[in-house]
Amino acid sequence: MMKCFEIHKACKIDCNKRECKYWIDHTQSMNCTLIASQDGPMTLQEIGDIFGVTRMRICQLEKRILKKLKSTVSRE
Repeated sequence: MMKCFEIHKACKIDCNKRECKYWIDHTQSMNCTLIASQDGPMTLQEIGDIFGVTRMRICQLEKRILKKLKSTVSRE
């Protein structure tokens, strides 16, 4: 069974399912973070534009995520 984002990407139609955990208000990415992430490497500014936040906020989130990942890996 295909997942929501796979259907939207295959059919090239925007997602309007706001209750979906991957939904974003960004029609250039078919309103889906998973589809947007498949576009390859992006700058912090490009990611910020998608989510409607500043480049600096994305940088802060990136640092927090990397710290969590490092602590998880070091425990294994």
